[in-house]
Amino acid sequence: MVEVKIINQSSNPLPAYATDGSSGMDIRAHLEKELTLASFERCLVPTGLFIELPAGYEAQVRPRSGLAIKQGITCLNTPGTIDADYRGEIKIILINLSREEQVIHPGDRIAQLVIQSVEKCNWIAVQALESSGRNEGGFGHTGKK
Repeated sequence: MVEVKIINQSSNPLPAYATDGSSGMDIRAHLEKELTLASFERCLVPTGLFIELPAGYEAQVRPRSGLAIKQGITCLNTPGTIDADYRGEIKIILINLSREEQVIHPGDRIAQLVIQSVEKCNWIAVQALESSGRNEGGFGHTGKK
C-alpha cells in the first residue's frame, strides 16, 4: 500500500474506500451551498483536497456509477489524471447529461479517486512494426456479436 500525503481544507472526511474490494476512493464536493446543474451544463467542483503523490504514481479521477445512472451526472475528461508533481486543489469536472436540472449538495460523493503506478517509456524510432493477428483492425472490426 502506497502512502500519500494529503491536506483536507474541507469539513468532509478524507477520501475512503467504500468496501474492502473497492478500487476507488469516494471524494466529496467542497461547496458552501447547493450547486444546480442545468441539462448539459458542466462545472468545476472543488474538493478542498491537495495531495502529494510519490514519484511514479498518478491519481485517476473517475465517475461514480450511481451518480451517472440515477442523476445522469458524470465526469468529463475521464479518467482525469492528477500527476505526481501537481500540488493544487483537486477539482472535478462534472456534466449533467440528463434532461432535468440536477443538484449537487455540499459533501455529496461526486467522483472516485484511483491511485495507480505509472510506467514511463523510451521511444525507439523504427521504419516498420512487427505484424500481429490484428494489424490495423480497430473501431469495431470484430463485429457486434
